[in-house]
Amino acid sequence: MAKRETHLQTQKRILVLCVDRDGDLEDKAAIKTPLLGRQANLDGAVALALSDPEEPDANAMFEAIRLYDRLSSEKQPDEIFEVATISGTDLGGVSADRKLVSELNYLQETFSPTEVILVSDGFSDEAVLPLVESRVPVSSVRRIVIKHSESIEETAAVFTKYVRLLVDNPRYARIALGMPGILVLILGILWGVNAFYPIAIYWFGIVIVIVIGGFLLLKGFGADRATKNFYNWAKNYQPPSLPIQISNYTIIAGILCIAVSVYLGIANVNLSAQPFPIDTAGWLAEAPTIAAYFIKGVENLLIVGICIIFLGRCIRLYIERDSKLLRNVALIVTVAWFNQILDSTAALLVAYSNPNDPAIIMGLDNQFFSAFLFTIIVGILIGVASVLLIYIINKSAKGFFKKEEQPEEL
Repeated sequence: MAKRETHLQTQKRILVLCVDRDGDLEDKAAIKTPLLGRQANLDGAVALALSDPEEPDANAMFEAIRLYDRLSSEKQPDEIFEVATISGTDLGGVSADRKLVSELNYLQETFSPTEVILVSDGFSDEAVLPLVESRVPVSSVRRIVIKHSESIEETAAVFTKYVRLLVDNPRYARIALGMPGILVLILGILWGVNAFYPIAIYWFGIVIVIVIGGFLLLKGFGADRATKNFYNWAKNYQPPSLPIQISNYTIIAGILCIAVSVYLGIANVNLSAQPFPIDTAGWLAEAPTIAAYFIKGVENLLIVGICIIFLGRCIRLYIERDSKLLRNVALIVTVAWFNQILDSTAALLVAYSNPNDPAIIMGLDNQFFSAFLFTIIVGILIGVASVLLIYIINKSAKGFFKKEEQPEEL
């Protein structure tokens, strides 16, 4: 008994396997698969050829039988040959492959092949080669080519694949179908109105150039992707908390005020009575006057814009009960007083740019210089007082402000 089992294990059980992936055998000849044995395959091939004489799968089955007969006549003592046919479904894809695998497993259980000789009728059936090789070693592949042409089936399969891709994939359908559809629609509209043929063709040519040029422009600069990203951002946008919104809005308002103040400063320089110099020496001589006019035009709205920015930040810090609130309040007071410093600076520049008054150039008791010093000293005192006030309020209002989280020590 042990010798018999050893002998069976050393035998080569070779299966000549014909594959009909698109299920023509069951669909056209109404024959259930798998077919195992020469007579069953011969009857199936004859029935399929009678139902459709142009069917390539019938030729593949006849070739599998012919190959089986030739190998059987030349076989060695330790070789056993058998012929079988399996089929998929007309749906193709995963459904056909699953049916093929199921029938192949049945043949493994029934015949237990040690190797397979695969016979197929063309490009689509050879797609199952990895499925067979993963279960049984494939020693050879015999491909039957009908005499019309080997490349026709491959060309038709590739062409069908790309046509289906252009139709089913929205990304390519917009280009392959959408743009021609728009152009054809526009041509129909032009013909629909009371325009005779040459004028319609003329306007249609203009439309083609505009549509294709606009499409290439949008694609080249990625405007379509940017628009899609903006739409997704707007759809999923979640506004921040109220304190952050207040701070953001005041920042925008402050920046606008600062931008307008710069414009007003330039406009005030242009409205000055003195003409602009044309040489470098003239510019150096007139620089104090030009700076003074610019400061006069920019100072008020510039200070307002900066104070608005800090005010919005103070509102946010107050709602969040952050101790940085006191420092920002002090900055608002200091920036507000800076308006007086700018005003006195502009007045001083105007006064010192007048070379006809030697008292202004030589004397320190001039009212403009005194006003300038006064604003500087008061600004320093305001800064010192703000620091002391912050320290006092911070000590007395510890319970109002949240404690800052201390970093954990390692």
